[in-house]
Amino acid sequence: MATFTIGNGRGRGGGRYRPMAEINVTPLVDVMLVLLVIFMIAAPLLTVGVPVDLPRTNAPPITQNTEPLVISVNADGKIFISNTPVDTQSLVPRLEAITGANPDAVLYVRGDREINYGRVLEVMSLISAAGFKKVSLIAEPAGSGKKSAAASAPAGRRVGR
Repeated sequence: MATFTIGNGRGRGGGRYRPMAEINVTPLVDVMLVLLVIFMIAAPLLTVGVPVDLPRTNAPPITQNTEPLVISVNADGKIFISNTPVDTQSLVPRLEAITGANPDAVLYVRGDREINYGRVLEVMSLISAAGFKKVSLIAEPAGSGKKSAAASAPAGRRVGR
């Protein structure tokens, strides 16, 4: 009498259907790429939150590796260090505390287009009198048609000094 075996002889086809031991990472990669794109779009919008309507200029763009400290003067004449409101008397002590009294710290001043030029000059003179050497103004590129420049510090242009 003849005997027949099904499969490879290990009984009930045990060699053909093994559990897969590899993890499928394709959905994980898809989700990570979508998150990367979202954060790349959202990150420039989170840099400076004080809404300032910057003047436009044809100055060349700045190229710098370090993150500068941004001082903003809004349309009401209020002063902000990054997003924190500061009064005129405590501006210099706060800047010295943040920069460690480093005279070579890079400081950018953003002044609203509608503000009196004297107010922006007052802020810049306070900063310069405190010994900071690298104080610059930020303006919007001449070709941009934006009304609000809440996120214009990275794309802004440096003027003067």
